[in-house]
Amino acid sequence: MLRRLGRGALDVLLPPQCLACEAGVDEPGSLCADCFSQFTFITRPYCHVCGLPFETAVIDDEVVCGACMKDRPAFERARSVFAYRDTARTLVLKFKHADRTDAAVHLAKWLARAGAELCHDADCIVPVPLHWRRLWMRTYNQSALLAHALGGLTNKPVVPLALVRTRATPTQGGLDRAQRRRNVAGAFAVKDTSEIAGRSVLLIDDVMTTTATADSCARALLRAGARAVDVLVLARVPAPGT
Repeated sequence: MLRRLGRGALDVLLPPQCLACEAGVDEPGSLCADCFSQFTFITRPYCHVCGLPFETAVIDDEVVCGACMKDRPAFERARSVFAYRDTARTLVLKFKHADRTDAAVHLAKWLARAGAELCHDADCIVPVPLHWRRLWMRTYNQSALLAHALGGLTNKPVVPLALVRTRATPTQGGLDRAQRRRNVAGAFAVKDTSEIAGRSVLLIDDVMTTTATADSCARALLRAGARAVDVLVLARVPAPGT
């Protein structure tokens, strides 16, 4: 009862707002009807490896897309919550660049639902790191915020400093798949293997475009002795033309 009274008082002082457009909503951490209608939440069918949605139905849930068949990433599975476009892009950019750090705990609930199987199988959670110069400019790592919030929801240990960026990489914007791979190749390392060796790692990031960053991070974690690496992200950039 005290919790409900406290929640009611807080809602009067700070009314819940839509995560995307900040319109009034009934529950904290939710979307208004207009924004919800503009989101494309990712569900099956999708590639069993990278999680890229398929445009048509498939018979086998473990079918693999052409890109992964040609050049399979180092991670086992990747899953994402929604497609990175329109209103969803606005939400992510606010969280990433506009100090909407309060959204992390709500977005982590979405991650927990979309990646329930991955969370269950994980021994620990690791965020994709920022280079120290970018972290100094931004003041926070959005992936680390998501990782900590998800760890609290799933009771999985979070290892925030397991991965480090060994060099600053140019922005990935405008690069194709091969260029992105080269851009982040060898850009990540594990300094202390004791918290990674022999464990199944769940890697957390905000947006996945071509799997290049996730693949590079997974390779570093596997070199450090990780038993397996899965990837869970908020948003997935749709394939061109879809």
